[in-house]
Amino acid sequence: MRRGGTSDLGPARSTGKRRAANQKGTPGAGAAVAASLPASLSPQLATLVAEPPEGAEWVHETKFDGFRVLCRLDRGRATLFTRSGQDWTDHFPVVAEAAAALPAKSAWLDGEVTVVLDDGRSSFGALQNRGAAKAGQQLVYFVFDLLYQDGHDLRALPLDARKQALAKLLSVKQRGPLRYVDHVDGAGAGAAFFARACAQGLEGIVSKRRGQPYVTGRSFDWVKTKCMKRQEFVIGGFTEPKGARASVGALLVGVYEGERLRYAGKVGTGFGHDTAAQLRRRLESLQRATSPFADPVKPLPRDVHWAAPKLLAEISFTEMTSDGKLRHPSFKGLRDDKPAKDVVREEPAVRPRAPR
Repeated sequence: MRRGGTSDLGPARSTGKRRAANQKGTPGAGAAVAASLPASLSPQLATLVAEPPEGAEWVHETKFDGFRVLCRLDRGRATLFTRSGQDWTDHFPVVAEAAAALPAKSAWLDGEVTVVLDDGRSSFGALQNRGAAKAGQQLVYFVFDLLYQDGHDLRALPLDARKQALAKLLSVKQRGPLRYVDHVDGAGAGAAFFARACAQGLEGIVSKRRGQPYVTGRSFDWVKTKCMKRQEFVIGGFTEPKGARASVGALLVGVYEGERLRYAGKVGTGFGHDTAAQLRRRLESLQRATSPFADPVKPLPRDVHWAAPKLLAEISFTEMTSDGKLRHPSFKGLRDDKPAKDVVREEPAVRPRAPR
């Protein structure tokens, strides 16, 4: 994979004839619509699956390790929003400045903000300092979709057409803080692309139906395949450190089932001294007298401090046991781009069927 989000497999480009045929004959896809610039938009989300789909209707992109960000461009001013609608422009001013300079009077972009390491991989951990990338790192907005441009709502267009318009707008940028996300396609491309992503230590891939419109919410038109198990958890408490460790010993985490926060285990690795100190400060401000978990925490640590279930942690792990407990979990970073009540256990869905 190249650093701009493409693959050194060599993207198997569709022919113009096949692409045009897909756009014309795909149910659900329409045309661009003349419209005023929307004040807000909600993103399309990918469904987790166990393996990538195959077939001519699918394209496959790198899954980046960062924050999902929608960008609204209006007469030279760019505003950055999280997937839950929070204004994060001040978090990533370099990205906002670069987006404001694009050759469009108005637009909505969709993509992922992350930090690119010197080896080309994206890093969620390095993103914890927001816009303050260290030497050898670069803050990048990987843009994979164009939803609106200069008086036209593009969401009804098929993905292929939206990406063509996006590539033209970005001039297929592969350097600097804005980068176009290319894709691979063709026979066997999904499995090969996924294998390469995992071999290079990436998070995984996202596969999308090329002929479908952009639709808010989660569906099987976009699916994600992860190289390792990883998701957000709600922090409900912490323990005191032991030995040479400072600030925090372990985090007690869980996921929601309806209105109930279910305990999923302790996480005691993955955070260094500075991160542990930050966690301690934030969790102390959320301390409460009772457990936020609906089920008993067993075994119960004697030195536990309970916390209001507000703070989210990104955790990697090898598996979850039959009773919903984490095995070999490791802390990757804090998340504050979604509400705690939205955090549920992620499990692969049934493989999507080909459209009729």
